[in-house]
Amino acid sequence: MTGMILVTGANGSLGSAALAALRAGGADAIGGSRTPGDGTTGIRRLDFDDPAGIDLTGVSTLVLVSAGYAEDDQVVARHAAAVDAAVRDGVRHVVYTSLAGAGDHLGFALAHRATERLLRASGLSWTILRNGLYAELFGGLLMWSADGAGVESAFGDGALAAVTRADLAEAAAVVAADPARHAGRVYELVGTPITAADVAGRLGVPHRDIGLGEYRRRLLDETPGLLPFQPPMLASIATAVRHGFLAGTHPDLTDLLGRPSDDPLDTAVAAASATRPRVAA
Repeated sequence: MTGMILVTGANGSLGSAALAALRAGGADAIGGSRTPGDGTTGIRRLDFDDPAGIDLTGVSTLVLVSAGYAEDDQVVARHAAAVDAAVRDGVRHVVYTSLAGAGDHLGFALAHRATERLLRASGLSWTILRNGLYAELFGGLLMWSADGAGVESAFGDGALAAVTRADLAEAAAVVAADPARHAGRVYELVGTPITAADVAGRLGVPHRDIGLGEYRRRLLDETPGLLPFQPPMLASIATAVRHGFLAGTHPDLTDLLGRPSDDPLDTAVAAASATRPRVAA
């Protein structure tokens, strides 16, 4: 018996999918969220910015979905609060969704590696899932021309071993359902390499490469709503893909799933299609 499993970030895309996969497999699983919603069943309020209020009592296995989208110090503090609460409340095992090892060149890698170090020093049993970048993200970062006739990116000819969010959620559920089997393991969960030209080809449009300087300028000058840490984060993804640092494959994902991974190209194409501008006839 694995006991009760709690998945953080349960209102987010990865957390909600992992929770659904666990429940579909018959696990005793609940979610945790800073915004559980009124009357939401099976979701416990967890706000990592309020360490004293984190309640992990009764939880045997914690699936700690990275609480990113903030500056490094804030992300690390959130994760540290979760790990401290896990120690205090008697959690036996933590599954952490980290970043692929090849992602050390990315602007948001530090918070992940710092959290891995916290886990190793905590005395808890742990498993680290080093997730590759989402196929959904890759497709969504392609920029359409105003007339919807082509896409642009700063990815050049570089490939990304992209992985679907659904596969990563299923892998997290597999590990959390049998944590003892995966204790002390670090899994590299990456998919099949795809390029911007691959996505464009499937869409039936040309792909135009833009330089990193032009991409950074667009992020800073033409992309409203970005937080200060986001332009350098996105630029680091572009340059890492462009120069081939994120194209490497690994068998861990298919080994955990026990099946071939989903085709990331299909998912990237769908994500890119969703942002295609509608041009009046």
